[in-house]
Amino acid sequence: MPTILVIDDNPAVGTALEVLFSLHDIRCLRAQSPEQGLAVLTQAPVDLVVQDMNFVADTTSGDEGVALFHQIRERHPDLPVILLTAWTHLEAAVELIKAGAADYLAKPWDDRKLMATVNNLLELGEARRELAQAKRSERQRHSTLEREFDLRGTLFADPASEAVLALACQVARADIPVLITGPNGAGKERYAEILHFNSAVKAGPFVALNCGALPSELIEAELFGAEAGAYTGANKPREGKFEAADGGTLFLDEIGTLPLAGQVKLLRVLETGRFERLGGNRERSVKVRVVSATNADLPALIAEGRFREDLYYRLNGIELRIPPLAARPRDILPLARHFLPAGKRLGEDAERALQRHPWPGNVRELRNVMQRAALLARGDLVSAGDLALPAVSVNTATPAVDEPDRASIEAALARSGGVLAQAAAELGLSRQALYRRLDRLGIARD
Repeated sequence: MPTILVIDDNPAVGTALEVLFSLHDIRCLRAQSPEQGLAVLTQAPVDLVVQDMNFVADTTSGDEGVALFHQIRERHPDLPVILLTAWTHLEAAVELIKAGAADYLAKPWDDRKLMATVNNLLELGEARRELAQAKRSERQRHSTLEREFDLRGTLFADPASEAVLALACQVARADIPVLITGPNGAGKERYAEILHFNSAVKAGPFVALNCGALPSELIEAELFGAEAGAYTGANKPREGKFEAADGGTLFLDEIGTLPLAGQVKLLRVLETGRFERLGGNRERSVKVRVVSATNADLPALIAEGRFREDLYYRLNGIELRIPPLAARPRDILPLARHFLPAGKRLGEDAERALQRHPWPGNVRELRNVMQRAALLARGDLVSAGDLALPAVSVNTATPAVDEPDRASIEAALARSGGVLAQAAAELGLSRQALYRRLDRLGIARD
């Protein structure tokens, strides 16, 4: 139940307001002097103050009301205050509005107008408290992740990034293959490093191979090694990535480009831990955790006969989906500042331009843009012009976002511990939009 403190030396006014507020399920505390009011504020939590402007008989200046307001603001800067004033105090009340008072009402007041103002202020206060709680919880989660896990210097401010990082840290120690999916430039290799350096094999090697960067005829030799003479130019035996990663982690990027012949051999290694070098006949054994990544739609490739379904399920023990940068907007500015060299800073116009851009190239594009802007900026301030971002139409700059379904909303509420402001931010909704969606789906707000 919200609580309002009424500070007025007229008992009739105090009683009338107490009755009015009680009809709206609002607790009312009363004080008949500024001193009593300030004392109450030190003893009990209060959500809103309604104060008179005049407490001295035979005076109409309102000076004592002005002094009381400033004392409340000094001691409780976030506490909203409504002023009750006679017309003779109107000028003083207007000045206090400029100084931060929430509103003023002339005596005698209109009950409906007063309650509309009170309800708006109480809702605003609740939203601020929820937001503050969400920020405290967010800082606590951030510090826990950073304290307990090696995040490889990953910067994150958006709930979407935090959720993926938390999942990566949670599954890192599990002896299970992980498939990382997401668009190009989103930072999939960084997440593979996080999986390795928080795993039980973190003391072992971390070996990465981009399957899409090599000709298909060399992929098998890169993965499994080759004996001398196995192919043209193979003058001596060479170790493959599986041998190099023995006792550690092998990261296979762009796994969707792996040829079918290589897929068959990879599946055998994953199932048995054994393989033969290209051109050889001696079996070798390795203990390797495989983390793979792709920006391709592997189920679609399976349907086209270009990727083995059994290999897909072997690789996809658990999937980490890295959202595009546009879907985690709170990461944009921290990352942009990180990519700027020391001594450079972003202007406000540059910050607005960065937040409007759709970032089709994701984090990689942002890094390149910031490096270029640092070179183009003539002073220490980077402007929007220095970014040299291409003009983007409103339709492409603002990607369509599907309205979240019941499962998505309930999951966000569970992750936020029921903090609506935090859940709304994660879902990309305003708090009011989330309320409307809860009501339509029949989900209780509590």
